Amino acid sequence: MIAVVECFYTLSSPWMYLGGPQLSDIIARHRARLVLRPYDFREVVPANGGIPLRTRPKARQDYHAIELDRWRRHLGLPLTLRPRHYPPADQRPAGRMVMAAQARGLDAMRLSHALLRALWAEERDIADPAVRAAVAEENGMPGRDLVAEEESAPSLTAWARNNADATARGVFGSPTFFCGDLWLWGQDRLVFLDRHLAEAAAR
Repeated sequence: MIAVVECFYTLSSPWMYLGGPQLSDIIARHRARLVLRPYDFREVVPANGGIPLRTRPKARQDYHAIELDRWRRHLGLPLTLRPRHYPPADQRPAGRMVMAAQARGLDAMRLSHALLRALWAEERDIADPAVRAAVAEENGMPGRDLVAEEESAPSLTAWARNNADATARGVFGSPTFFCGDLWLWGQDRLVFLDRHLAEAAAR
């Protein structure tokens, strides 16, 4: 049986950007199926006790920057601590673009990581549909078509379902992972997903 890993996250999350390569490696090694489930941070997270970064006390915002610096150096990934277009004016269309790619059977994880890299390393404005289209095209995907599908009825229906499921399942941060009875928050805990999939395969 193929294990299914659901990933609830936002297309503005630096932690999903930093964890992306490790997540892809884990999924590939265990031959699991990754289901990306972008959601609306402002709709979901406060209801479950999460606190948006901009509303946190200064000490927590300062520590957030320290952690980003620590992890970018540890993982060897380029990341701008205060990128020009963060937070994006609206990260939701980028999330639905990834969902549209996934629905087409394209490499949605590749597109997702490219969009996050554009935001966090390349200082591009992913709230701009022209930028999103360009990022998709750079990764061999039909950018303009995917942008057009962001507001389609299927995309909006799936988006609403992601938000409802994330709220019901207690998601309070990004990224959050579910695999069977495993529930994880944060890219720094992906080792436990790796272990969970290994143990499931052994059983």
